[in-house]
Amino acid sequence: MREEMRAEVTDFIFHVWIEPLRPAARVGDTLFIKAPGHVRGWVRERYSDLLRTSAEHACEARVRVDLVPEDWAPPAAADEPGPRSSAARSVGLNPKYTFEQFVICDGNRFAHAAALAVAELPGQAYNPLLLHGPPGLGKTHLLHAIGNFIARYGDGLTVRYATVETFTSEFVGAVRSEGASAFKQRFRGADVLLIDDIQFLGSKARTGEELFHTFNALYETGRQLVFTSDRPPAELADLEARLRERFECGLVVPVERPDPEAREVILRKRLLHDHVDVADDAVSELAHRVGSSIRALEGALIRVVAYASLRGERATADTVRNVLGRLPEPSSEPPRGASLEAIQDAAAEAYGFSRDRLLARDRSPQVALARQVAMYLARELTDETLPAIGRCFGRNHATVIHAHKRVSDDIAGGSPLSGTVDMLRERLTSRGE
Repeated sequence: MREEMRAEVTDFIFHVWIEPLRPAARVGDTLFIKAPGHVRGWVRERYSDLLRTSAEHACEARVRVDLVPEDWAPPAAADEPGPRSSAARSVGLNPKYTFEQFVICDGNRFAHAAALAVAELPGQAYNPLLLHGPPGLGKTHLLHAIGNFIARYGDGLTVRYATVETFTSEFVGAVRSEGASAFKQRFRGADVLLIDDIQFLGSKARTGEELFHTFNALYETGRQLVFTSDRPPAELADLEARLRERFECGLVVPVERPDPEAREVILRKRLLHDHVDVADDAVSELAHRVGSSIRALEGALIRVVAYASLRGERATADTVRNVLGRLPEPSSEPPRGASLEAIQDAAAEAYGFSRDRLLARDRSPQVALARQVAMYLARELTDETLPAIGRCFGRNHATVIHAHKRVSDDIAGGSPLSGTVDMLRERLTSRGE
């Protein structure tokens, strides 16, 4: 299992994130793996699919992988997860995303209250509920929190969670295999339907039509619908008018960026959850330096903790400044204003070739890397939608998502690429373009 995982990731990622893992026990269809606190959360979020696949190959059976603390002991038979928790897992909910783990601040207080009301009274409080805001601010967390709350306290109500991409792929697969009736039953038979990232429906006419009919079937029978988007429905110009009207007929709530004090609370809650010890001044330094999103904040925390762990030190404010020293000066708002064209020019120049080559169908490693860096910065430094960024590069939005994830993973893993990205970010934001 370990060798299989080693072949799938870089040496650096393997030594920092995978090598510290130790198998602990197998109980039923669950394989428990011990992981140090500073890697557990990141591995769970980034490498859970790799762990599960490798475990299934090693066990020659379908298994679930659960990462546990290093002092964990195998549960007694009576303590094994019951049917209710298995049901919650079956709909794709992340058990880490609960209302208890959500940090409330001025920017998300209304969204949290609305989500909790929906969870406590599905179909009766606000229906539909739509949460909107930039990526990485907690919309998906609230969506999963609603599902987890209902799965636990909803007295048997069926919860179905899916991203638009998952909904689309399952719908297309059902149509091709002539299994449309099973697909409809899966989604239209839910008591609570949670759909993430509806902004991606714009280019999917048939999926949009299916979601429209699913919406009607659930809404007319009093069942709960909750959606998230990166913009309010009125700004989703690519969507059919009838879908926009459906999304707007309930409660539409913005989710805004947390202030530095809230970001500090978020970091402390994450450290407590992962049993990681970091100096107070390091937490404060991180909270004031990284303000673009909660996702970026947690990624920066992982980089700092990994760096300190490799050096056998406790993370301090000096560690933060050393690891993130090339970032722009602290700001409560993310840097914005760089144009897509300026980002493309800067990335091409940094790697020593023309913008035309960056945009061409050149798949050589250096050009592909420069293109991914440019796509990453386009998503971080502009307010353009993913489809718009994709069109500017002559690609689709899925390519942009892949590029952003690839560069984010490399930066979080301590790759030298972070230096190039930080240099380009500073150059682009200092121009004020």
